[in-house]
Amino acid sequence: MSQQCTLCPLECGADRKKHPGACGGEDAVRIVKYGLHPYEEPCISGKNGSGTIFFGGCALRCAFCQNFEISHGQLGRRADAAALAALFAELEERGAENINLVTAAHYIPQLIQAFRLHRPKIPVVYNTHSYEKTDALQAIDPYIDIYLPDLKFYSPDISARYTGKSDYFRFAREAVRFMAQREAVFENGKMLRGCIVRHLVLPLCTNDSLRLIDWFSSLQSPAYFSLMGQYTPCGDIARFPELQRRITPREYKKVRDYLLDRGAEHVFLQQLSAADERFIPDFSSDTDTLF
Repeated sequence: MSQQCTLCPLECGADRKKHPGACGGEDAVRIVKYGLHPYEEPCISGKNGSGTIFFGGCALRCAFCQNFEISHGQLGRRADAAALAALFAELEERGAENINLVTAAHYIPQLIQAFRLHRPKIPVVYNTHSYEKTDALQAIDPYIDIYLPDLKFYSPDISARYTGKSDYFRFAREAVRFMAQREAVFENGKMLRGCIVRHLVLPLCTNDSLRLIDWFSSLQSPAYFSLMGQYTPCGDIARFPELQRRITPREYKKVRDYLLDRGAEHVFLQQLSAADERFIPDFSSDTDTLF
């Protein structure tokens, strides 16, 4: 890793061997928790659950992040490439359907080192906020089977309000454009390769959702689109009154109907009952399980 880190759009220039970057990342990865995740899209979780690894830190840092304590804090144990490779092997042994890397963009060099030590025989899922540079994605691409990117905001004003970064869509559109090229391959209902673009509907932001759908539709890509209604108030949202409630059925229906009216065929939809804290992983050290 360069002594002056420019891996992500923040280009903070940190020497991560000496101190964390703006993302919270250091020279070694920080693993907060891992295990079998049953609540991803059905074709990802499958029968046994997705072998999910939650990494500490994040370059985007949404105020409403459901993983706020790990994305904004310095939680997790440090692990070198050998330890990370051993974790891949452990999840395989436990019967994981895949290896699911959650918010790992700020550790791409370390991930590549780990994959060179152990290449999983099951699919590898790259689960990202999409605030990424395409050259970083190109570096990790040979090791990734399934892309699971979020497409969060279209409006610079909305992304600036909730993340402090007005350039989110400028970077995310190129990142998603790259990931969405991946053709889908399924076996017995389980995704082996492909891309699922996720969008979370936020309170009072339905028009922004429609603009994202228009943009995604213009790609005419083979990617699937997962429209999520699971927004649950959490994180640091005291200064955002509009975020202190779940979305309404009317808000979700407006975006869902627009998506379907655009002729989208490869779609995952969500029941609003998914907006429940019991579906948010437990990151405490009191238990070894995720839920």
